[in-house]
Amino acid sequence: MTDTPTPKPGKVLVPAEDLRTFGAALLEKGGLSPEHARTTAEVFVWAAQRGVDSHGTARIPAYLELLAKGVANAEPDIKLESSTPAAAVLDADRAPGPVALTAAAEEAVTRARTTGIATVGVRHTVHTGAIGYYVSKIAEQGLVGIGFVAGMPNMGYTGVKGAAVATSPLAIAVPAESHAPLLLDMATATIALGKIRQAKASGTPLPEGAAATADGTPTTDPALAVMPLPLGGVKGSGMSLAFELLTSVLVGAPIFAAFHSDDPQGRKHRQNALLIAIDPAAFGDTDGFTAAVDATLSTLKALPAADDAAGVFYPGERSAAVAVERAEKGVPVAPKVWRELIESAEKLGVTPPEPR
Repeated sequence: MTDTPTPKPGKVLVPAEDLRTFGAALLEKGGLSPEHARTTAEVFVWAAQRGVDSHGTARIPAYLELLAKGVANAEPDIKLESSTPAAAVLDADRAPGPVALTAAAEEAVTRARTTGIATVGVRHTVHTGAIGYYVSKIAEQGLVGIGFVAGMPNMGYTGVKGAAVATSPLAIAVPAESHAPLLLDMATATIALGKIRQAKASGTPLPEGAAATADGTPTTDPALAVMPLPLGGVKGSGMSLAFELLTSVLVGAPIFAAFHSDDPQGRKHRQNALLIAIDPAAFGDTDGFTAAVDATLSTLKALPAADDAAGVFYPGERSAAVAVERAEKGVPVAPKVWRELIESAEKLGVTPPEPR
């Protein structure tokens, strides 16, 4: 997710700020408060600016549908529970993920300033969006951010027939002095569900070992593929299960066991998360830490590049450069997504921005 190449030309270009304002207006008409609408739109545009189109503005029509159906709560009663200074649980009351996790990231930073390390779990949210955004917000404050998410089972598990676990992501952001922060943002799946849908639409064969049929049989035929396979086989399987324990089970809102039970409520869409903020000051010299991060990244980039490589890059470097470019030139929006946004705007009475 982190280092998606710059999208192909031919897309509608929209200034980032205009896209944020447009997205927020649509989401507000969809039922969110002005503040929550701005927060949610900000997460989508952040992803779009970095080239993560699967979690960008394409999500707005889907979120409008979640709100219309009541799957996402437009007026959540968000509560923070805590019995120790270094940890808390945020009950999102089915708030959109960007709303819940942005609040959790802010809370983790505030607590880590005092305790050195702080953890905030999030339960009962709806689609977290690009988890890299929240750990990046922690890194912007000079702290290390770590995040895990667990969701509805939609991926195979080694040795199991059919979908068993979720494509649960992990994200880590580390601040640097002069370099863009390191941002590792990855799912536990070999391939994203969106990539399978794209391959199905184009008829393009899938890579070996990336996807499977409904019964878990690996296939390269996009017409037969319905779910991704775990990254590295047992490694991705184990990571996804561990993230379920570190999020859902830890915050008292299990998903996996309920999903595979006879209770129909176990199939109700929901996600949980865990965000961790680490203050380098608790371990010594903050300036020394970021300087050492810079030295590490510079050392990596100075290593000899392979003959077929465009260069040596660290996680998040290329997507950060894409974000800078798109802040200047505009954010590309796929024609299909732009049509959907315009259709939503017409239904909701929102004036769309003029694309470049």
